[in-house]
Amino acid sequence: MAQRTAGGLLRRSLGLAPPTTPRALSTSATTPAEGEAATKARRNKKKNLFDVAQFLPDWGVGYRVAKTTWRDVSYQITKINLYKDGRHGKAWGIRHKAGVQAADAPIRISGVNKRGWKYIKASLQDIPGAEPPAGTSA
Repeated sequence: MAQRTAGGLLRRSLGLAPPTTPRALSTSATTPAEGEAATKARRNKKKNLFDVAQFLPDWGVGYRVAKTTWRDVSYQITKINLYKDGRHGKAWGIRHKAGVQAADAPIRISGVNKRGWKYIKASLQDIPGAEPPAGTSA
């Protein structure tokens, strides 16, 4: 047995044995920049509603959120019921379509535990008492 391992080491050192790691069959070499972009794309994990809301004040109550795939539809969060782990739960909100409130009463938001949520930044018109910067004139 010891002779077999010693013979294998000798063959590998002389280049007579096949390599232990498989070679890539691709003929194109990837540049370091492409490799970094690929690892960044894999690392950027989409967030569920609670991952987005945890950094907002009061768990996002009063703020607007939307799924990344939705067009012109968002919810203003009115109530959040978190489970013990803090990453899952239920949420209720007022639906907005094309920037206009579509419903009067809050409804349960569907798909809050699924990934792909984003925070909608409020414009100056949405914030009461906000004034545009003094340096701009129209």
